[in-house]
Amino acid sequence: MPPLSFPAEFDYVVVGGGTAGCAVAARLSEDADVSVCLIEAGPSDVGDDAILDLSRWMELLESGYDWDYPIEPQASGNSYMRHARAKVLGGCSSHNSAIAFWAPKENLDDWAAGGAAGWSAAECYPFYRKLETALDTTAEAEAPGRGTDGPVTIRTVGDQDPCGVALLEACEQVGLPTTPFNTGRTVHRGANWFQVNAKPDGSRSSASSAYIHPNLSRPNLTVLTGYRAEKLNVDTTAPGRPRITGARLRTPDTRHAVNVSARRETILSAGAIDGPKLLMLSGIGPADHLREVGVEVVVDAPGVGENLQDHPEGLVQWEALQPMPTASTQWWQIGIFAGAEGRSTPDLMFHYGSVPFDLNLTRYGYPSSENAFCLTPNVTGARSKGTVRLSTRGYQDKPKVDPRYFSHEHDREVMIRGIRVAREIAAAPALKEWVGTELAPGDAAATDEELFEYIRTTHNTVYHPSCTVKMGADDDRMAPVTSTLKLKGVDGLRVADGSVMPDLITVNPCITTMMIGERCADFIRRGV
Repeated sequence: MPPLSFPAEFDYVVVGGGTAGCAVAARLSEDADVSVCLIEAGPSDVGDDAILDLSRWMELLESGYDWDYPIEPQASGNSYMRHARAKVLGGCSSHNSAIAFWAPKENLDDWAAGGAAGWSAAECYPFYRKLETALDTTAEAEAPGRGTDGPVTIRTVGDQDPCGVALLEACEQVGLPTTPFNTGRTVHRGANWFQVNAKPDGSRSSASSAYIHPNLSRPNLTVLTGYRAEKLNVDTTAPGRPRITGARLRTPDTRHAVNVSARRETILSAGAIDGPKLLMLSGIGPADHLREVGVEVVVDAPGVGENLQDHPEGLVQWEALQPMPTASTQWWQIGIFAGAEGRSTPDLMFHYGSVPFDLNLTRYGYPSSENAFCLTPNVTGARSKGTVRLSTRGYQDKPKVDPRYFSHEHDREVMIRGIRVAREIAAAPALKEWVGTELAPGDAAATDEELFEYIRTTHNTVYHPSCTVKMGADDDRMAPVTSTLKLKGVDGLRVADGSVMPDLITVNPCITTMMIGERCADFIRRGV
């Protein structure tokens, strides 16, 4: 890329080089007649094995590649928990365990029925197919037809983990049969090896490596890494509504503020925490809150920063009686669904880890072991909802993230059941040669009250904050974004990332966030 002089102007400016932003920028720049600038506050991941080697993903938590957001004190949750948000090109697709799911049909159809017109499964599934190359799908009559020539490689994790093999047999023994994933049929009760967006050599097929790396030579695509957005630029002088004209950035040395302008549109893809933060710093958000922190109100948008949803995660951990694997694709290779009766989607999911995961346990003195495995129950349809708010009007200051974990009784009940189901699986005959001492929560936690006290103090998250700038019907004041991802009340701005989900999907949302980026680029290119 030739040296860039500021102020700089492009047809499209994408603020946030994460999971959706990379997809948006790559698809828009397929048109050689337009210029696109992709802005990422973190470094590039090109040639960086710390990022690209998927097996090393847990090293990234609380590292220099992590914004590492604390949360506000929780009345019924773990106040010490931290939200990992990626500070690197590719966003959380460069930072996560790469578990790859299409959203269940029921989730997407609920989005459409709730006011996000055009986002039903029938309308979204073609964009999943467009983004992926699925290497080893299961052929079933119900399958929606997997993609074969998209940029993102999706494949099934291998079975080179004997404890994992025994775990799947144990699941069968307690009524959770081995069931293929990503077939177009929602798995209500069942287990299997995960599919991951990773190449056969073990490297990530992240949004950056799939969409951006092959296209860095495009003369119409400029990728700025290390530039952090301070605010969106707003023109309030033109007749009609305010117009977003680009962004003011801080240079990598933080010494200078520079402007990047968009002739056509600006796309905000900064994620469910930094997205609403940047909107509020730009004067778009709940008016009373903006005035409290000294930000001039441009648009009173009460839904910005509301509706924060996540998948809270518990942990049941055992010492292993046999040596656990010393190599793995990404150490979290099996998923288990154990939904309650009477639901269309499962309300309980587990990730199986072939390594200890004591991130939130050591402060309370729980024993650990280097040779351990765990099951992490998570509430897939949590009803507790929180907020993202500004702490100050300074762009460098971390926002206030308040998930309000377990403020809804439903989430407590599902998580308690999750611990009991995990113990039931561990007690099955197939795991007799593997399960040693239960390290956490341990034998002392037996009643519902004891189990929830353990969860309340030690729970984690599956790192899926979403829904804070949700899309919805034009007359829904709490939905800041239209169904074509345009921010209401201004011109020239769309939002494309996990924040626009009306409700968090049941499964890991990374591939759905890429799909949102694909759809955003499609809306723009079709002029809708």
